[in-house]
Amino acid sequence: MAAREALRQFVDGPCDPSFLSALHKALAGDQGTDGVRGERLLRRLRALGEELPPARRLFEHPAQLAALHAWTAVADPALCLTALVHYLLCLGSMAQLSGEPAALEARMAALESGRAKGVYLITEVGQANSHLATATRAAFDPASGEFVLHTPDPGAAKFCSAGSRTVPQTGVVLARLYAWGVDRGVFAFVADITDEHGPLPGVEMSSGLELGALPLDYVHIRFHHVRLPFAHWLSDGARIGGDGTFHDPAGSADLRLQRTLRVGQGLWATMPAVAAATCRQSAVQAVNYARQRRTQGRLAPGAPLLGYRSQQRAVLGALADAFALTCAAHRASALWADSLTAGDTQQADTALGFTPWAAVSAPLAAYKALAVRTAARVAADCQRRCGFSGHLDANGLAGYHGFHHAFDTAGGDSQLILYDIGRTLVGQYVPVPAPPAPDDPSPDSPLWWPTLARRHEHLLTEHLRERHDLRARETADPFDLWNPLLEDAGLLGELHATRLMADDVAHTLARTTDPELTRALAPLAALHGVTTARRWAGALLARGTLRPTDVDALTAAADRLCDALLPRLPLLTEAFAFPDDIAAAPLAAPDVNAATDARLTWTLGGAA
Repeated sequence: MAAREALRQFVDGPCDPSFLSALHKALAGDQGTDGVRGERLLRRLRALGEELPPARRLFEHPAQLAALHAWTAVADPALCLTALVHYLLCLGSMAQLSGEPAALEARMAALESGRAKGVYLITEVGQANSHLATATRAAFDPASGEFVLHTPDPGAAKFCSAGSRTVPQTGVVLARLYAWGVDRGVFAFVADITDEHGPLPGVEMSSGLELGALPLDYVHIRFHHVRLPFAHWLSDGARIGGDGTFHDPAGSADLRLQRTLRVGQGLWATMPAVAAATCRQSAVQAVNYARQRRTQGRLAPGAPLLGYRSQQRAVLGALADAFALTCAAHRASALWADSLTAGDTQQADTALGFTPWAAVSAPLAAYKALAVRTAARVAADCQRRCGFSGHLDANGLAGYHGFHHAFDTAGGDSQLILYDIGRTLVGQYVPVPAPPAPDDPSPDSPLWWPTLARRHEHLLTEHLRERHDLRARETADPFDLWNPLLEDAGLLGELHATRLMADDVAHTLARTTDPELTRALAPLAALHGVTTARRWAGALLARGTLRPTDVDALTAAADRLCDALLPRLPLLTEAFAFPDDIAAAPLAAPDVNAATDARLTWTLGGAA
């Protein structure tokens, strides 16, 4: 009983039970299915606003914001993306960057209550890495004291999920500020996009863009000399003087962009919790299916799927990855809490590279990239292991996979983030002896993989730095220098993120005091390490981090760890599963076949 409660507290994190109860009520309530998609989503945002504390108070509790989005992802991935943009990017920008918050109070209150939907307009359609070369303009008009928001050419149109033409929408738009004819850098501006009758004057909206993996109302938007009140400039401490002076505490265009985008830290800190939640539910459903499904294969007619080693390694490995992501989610949330406390004293991590994301916060950007890729892989594996049932929309796995697969490029392109992290690690490399190999050479130990991952990260960084230095002797051009190295830089960035998660798992185990809980989590942690090492086997062999005999031993280690976990599955699946009215999937039912059949209606043909 103590272990079950401790595991439940680990899953929920530092969230007050009353908050989770209110969240459960808001998501389980019936908001109806009538109306267009945008109207349905607004009703659900309104239900959250009615049950939960005001959103601006939630920014004081990152763990609660993480739980909010984790539960919405399991219940409805499209609602989760809407909420991420609505709360973290739109309302978060207004709350954190506004120089005149009182002037925005009515709009912020409408967003908090769900009377309006918030959107975030950053990406421009005409060029890659548009975040680094924003073309949308906001020109200061000294005569009126207003800003004139304008799209100068078709390539500067914004891509966003603001196509809900029948609901009020308020947008935060990133635009290049011109004051007294001088480019002052990229700032955020508040602009009303639609009311219940459609786009507002000066806002031009394209027809819809369909994206089946994550269905929302996507469009391109252009602005035609839209006038914005001065208070709609989210100045973040910058000032425009009446005598033509301009002051920005950021001090440079690059640092201005990083400060404007620091609201993204909330998104990156929350995505691991979202990924962990969908992974836990995916794994629980796959385990449940494998326990119930009887096979008629000639090797063992009538045997449950879970009796097969191949199935065990897959679905218990999914549970292990879900556990590891949960550990990482708690760490990411804590990092964001620290950044909110630091406020303006926080310095950017690195210089701008392919994207601004790693420069804003390299650890949180790394967590985002790893989390969405891990969750997409786990959901896809669980789909495959559940056969036809895994692909039915009613079971949610397709939605979870589509959400995270689409988010690989949304919210900061994961591959570009990993390129930047790898390049930064190479630039920071200092020649020192490699970390030692694990003291316990057995992969059954939960400490084996974290130790090995640190060693491999060092060896991979050292190898890439040597290649970098050789090329630097041949060319001084940054593109020619890095172009052939980018693939390996991305691999290094991914390994770095993987190592961060391995350390989070080790730290979680070190803080676990309940013996029964340790007996459940230790093999889960070790299985995560073994399955991760198997995926990285090629790179581990190439750098000599592991020998071929070590890799050969990993399959047997995985089987031993599965044997240790099988008796503890009831404890793990009960704690990892979401309530039935949040994840109402037949795959989660005590009788999968009966639950699937209960959703069907039957028609018997009449006599000929």
